[in-house]
Amino acid sequence: MADIEGSPGSSMHGVTGREPVLAFSVASPIVPSDTTAKFALPVDSEHKAKVFKLFSFANPHVRTFHLSWISFFTCFISTFAAAPLVPIIRDNLNLKKQGIGNAGVASVSGSIFSRLVMGSVCDLLGPRYGCAFLIMLSAPTVFYMSFVSDASGYIAVRFMIGFSLATFVSCQFWMSTMFNSKIIGLVNGTAAGWGNMGGGATQLLMSFTAWRIAFFIPGWFHIIMGILVLTLGQDLPDGNLSTLQKKGDVAKDKFSKVLWYAITNYRTWIFVLLYGYSMGVELSTDNVVAEYFYDRFNLKLRTAGTIAATFGMANLLARPFGGYASDVAARYFGTRGRLWVLWILQTLGGLTGAGGNFGSGLTQLIIFSTTRFSTEQGLTWMGVMIVACTLPVTLVHFPQWGSMFLPPSKDVIKGTEEHYYSSEWNDGEKQKGLHQGSLKFAENSRSERGRKVASALTPPNSTPVHV
Repeated sequence: MADIEGSPGSSMHGVTGREPVLAFSVASPIVPSDTTAKFALPVDSEHKAKVFKLFSFANPHVRTFHLSWISFFTCFISTFAAAPLVPIIRDNLNLKKQGIGNAGVASVSGSIFSRLVMGSVCDLLGPRYGCAFLIMLSAPTVFYMSFVSDASGYIAVRFMIGFSLATFVSCQFWMSTMFNSKIIGLVNGTAAGWGNMGGGATQLLMSFTAWRIAFFIPGWFHIIMGILVLTLGQDLPDGNLSTLQKKGDVAKDKFSKVLWYAITNYRTWIFVLLYGYSMGVELSTDNVVAEYFYDRFNLKLRTAGTIAATFGMANLLARPFGGYASDVAARYFGTRGRLWVLWILQTLGGLTGAGGNFGSGLTQLIIFSTTRFSTEQGLTWMGVMIVACTLPVTLVHFPQWGSMFLPPSKDVIKGTEEHYYSSEWNDGEKQKGLHQGSLKFAENSRSERGRKVASALTPPNSTPVHV
């Protein structure tokens, strides 16, 4: 079945294990199309959409996009719902600065674990189940925030709500299964950025009602979105993962194999550091910015929340711009262009003091959970930390695409996408055709070469038979 043109669900091994870290996007003049597939949008050989119609609800591609970003948006609202209400909550619960800082650490620490688990859930069960179950299971903790009566309860509940931020993983994973590499940067950037807007929306939403009642709003959002994702969502362009696996159209992944390829790829750890101090700084700022404006400038709570909201609402354009810039750079320079865009944007963010959850937790633990640093000093030191943590991006090298300073390998076999992505399969698995999905993904990812895409050679007997 895997050898047949456009066989359903064959893309799973292209988006797990050894895919380009963070699933960055690319644009290419040569992306094979499957003209026999019946979808509302034009698709490639993996049935991933080749165009992105933002204001459409085309099923399954764009519908999945909207379900994904709104789910992540909902979880951002609930995780940071307490932040704009801290000036009131701290008086009501007799919180000290250390307690407030510890709550901030707790709100992002829970998702360090849940995001690791979510990655495996997406690989093994599919992003639909992962997103829907997590968002609904975390709903009771959001409601319970209305009943906390002391500092320990406040910290514990914020910790539990923070688990829901793992919907970011399902969000990005899902987009990578639905959209072709030439537009995935813009799509991922838009989905993640609009989800991040929840950090700004909550600053506006939560400051306009009594704080205990306010938490019922995001709680109901969780339940509604969980049901919508479960009933309207779809794991892959051709159906849900479990159904396709039963038909034999998709190979079943082993947890040990998925984990092994993740932890043994050095690029994983570099991007953990990079993401930790880009997203980490944003999460830290979401936790302290409203209280900072309230105390520093003696503003009313609603005014402080409104001003603080502008920071999170900037994601309306900021993250989509990052994805688009990466796409444009890739058209000319391939993955090397993407790495340069990443380094430039993140370094500029650090220099202006703006710039994962581990980074956020560590930053808040060091800076905002102690009286040693004022909030102003803490914001400055965050900028310094992000500049330093961006430097390792220069070490990321892909044999088939190169790195910021080094060209790709000249080896005609090892320097190809087919070799890179099929190397996770042993000879026995290849004889069974289980690697065909990886070869399709390799075929569509040749555009990561940039301008070389039209002239680069492909090794014989390495391309799927449908090409």
